[in-house]
Amino acid sequence: MIHKEGYITILIVVLFIILVNWLYFHFFGEYKIPGYLLQLGSLFLLFLVLQFFRDPKRHVVENPYVILSPADGEVVAIEEVEEPEYFKDKRIQVSVFMSVWNVHSNRWPVSGKVVYFRHHEGKYLLAAHPKSSTDNERTTIAVRTKDSIDIMFRQIAGFMARRIVAPLNEGDTAKQGQQFGFIKFGSRADIFLPLGTKIRVKIGDKVKGGLDIIADMPEKEKQQ
Repeated sequence: MIHKEGYITILIVVLFIILVNWLYFHFFGEYKIPGYLLQLGSLFLLFLVLQFFRDPKRHVVENPYVILSPADGEVVAIEEVEEPEYFKDKRIQVSVFMSVWNVHSNRWPVSGKVVYFRHHEGKYLLAAHPKSSTDNERTTIAVRTKDSIDIMFRQIAGFMARRIVAPLNEGDTAKQGQQFGFIKFGSRADIFLPLGTKIRVKIGDKVKGGLDIIADMPEKEKQQ
């Protein structure tokens, strides 16, 4: 299954492949070996784009006691940081890096109501760069659970990513495990949790959005 965000990109790539191959074989058809290499390269490019926009169906069971990963990828950071935008205090930041080989749809880590949403223009540093969380183009989203616990997370554009898709508004309802957005061509997702939260992953772990547990839900008093 292909994500709807990929339809236009895939169409452009297919038309480009058809045009380049037609021009080559029309003007240089006598050179067979380069033509075969061009065809192989065209197939690889199409495969790369198709796998990037794949959108596998997932059966997600809601669990109010845990925080699920918002993205597919590798856990690249678990650290205490100062979060200046929403909480304005120290938090545990868990970062998931999405390579071009990962599924790039993003999923709600918890259920609740969107109480904060901002899109920030910014740079396109490598997603693994420490400052990408605050300097890159990004969206910041905070969801308040039914127990009045706020969980904040970010979609962060990377070096290749040039479009963050998050058609959200404050007041929207979040349902754990369901899709809420998409980032094109390599990126990162950060989650910010209260100090003392029990983290269930370690650096280097591979996680899947909406399926793997990042942490236990913090207690309400730890939010104060």
